[in-house]
Amino acid sequence: MASITVPQTSMIERIFTIELARVTERAAVAAARLRGRGAEKKSDQAAVDAMRRELGKLPIDGTVVIGEGEMDEAPMLFIGEKVGSKGGGPKVDIAVDPLEGTTLCAKNMPGAIATLAMADEGALLHAPDIYMDKIAIGPGYPNGVVDLDAPAEENIRNLARAKGVPTEAITAMVLDRPRHADIIAGVRKAGAAVSLITDGDVAGVIHTAQPDKTGIDIYLGIGGAPEGVLAAAALRCTGGQMQTRLIIDTDEKRERATRMGIKDHRKKYQIADMVKGDCIFAATGVTDGPMLAGVRFGHDMIETETVVMRSVSGTVRWIRAEHRQLDKF
Repeated sequence: MASITVPQTSMIERIFTIELARVTERAAVAAARLRGRGAEKKSDQAAVDAMRRELGKLPIDGTVVIGEGEMDEAPMLFIGEKVGSKGGGPKVDIAVDPLEGTTLCAKNMPGAIATLAMADEGALLHAPDIYMDKIAIGPGYPNGVVDLDAPAEENIRNLARAKGVPTEAITAMVLDRPRHADIIAGVRKAGAAVSLITDGDVAGVIHTAQPDKTGIDIYLGIGGAPEGVLAAAALRCTGGQMQTRLIIDTDEKRERATRMGIKDHRKKYQIADMVKGDCIFAATGVTDGPMLAGVRFGHDMIETETVVMRSVSGTVRWIRAEHRQLDKF
């Protein structure tokens, strides 16, 4: 009988469903055991260990291109780390944030999640773990309706015009940081509302994809580059626009960026520049939030809620799981 060759995309599709959800579920449960204990590093490490363990079981030849740090910062899931089971498998890029919102988890505040994105080798932007300037809106708008280099007030007015509503009907989500004082002032000057978050800008960007449900129309401000690539993966799956630029403002950062193959240090990235081709994004709630319910611990069961998105099909799957084999966690 002739052998049958399974295309790589078919293999990736199978991995990117239940198996990928299982990876973020394990990380979320591990972190959730330390909710509210003020232990940011311990909860992050617990999520990293669980995610690394589960990634090691997948039949992939994976490379972490967006991670918790770079090679000298192990034992976190560092940039350049190889993951996957022995014996080969499809070559894939992996972006991870095992616990987005370490402070949220430590204080048992809403919005902490475990996140992961996978794509074909070479599909994800290889960015150093530095800051990134970001602007994002949901689907349904003409290209160029907002611009990373335009003032916040101008972007609000242009978005309101494109949406066909007064600026007072627009809400912008911004990380609550002193560096965003001018952005916040510009949004409010335009007449729009500001929704401030203390952490979690992956979820913040994703909120723009469903403004009717989340109440968030636009995301603005500076956050981590790893979170930016993860958020771009999610928006590639759900639709929307995003522009970013790496903040490379020291010689050390310029050297790191150059080593990772970034030649234009002022480049303005679109979603297609950060995430090429097919990708899948998964996130599991650690604490309750507007996007996902947090982990629930019962007497003989653990409950999780996960979202898995795929760009090539535009599919968004919501997975509410009951885990009864507690020894697996």
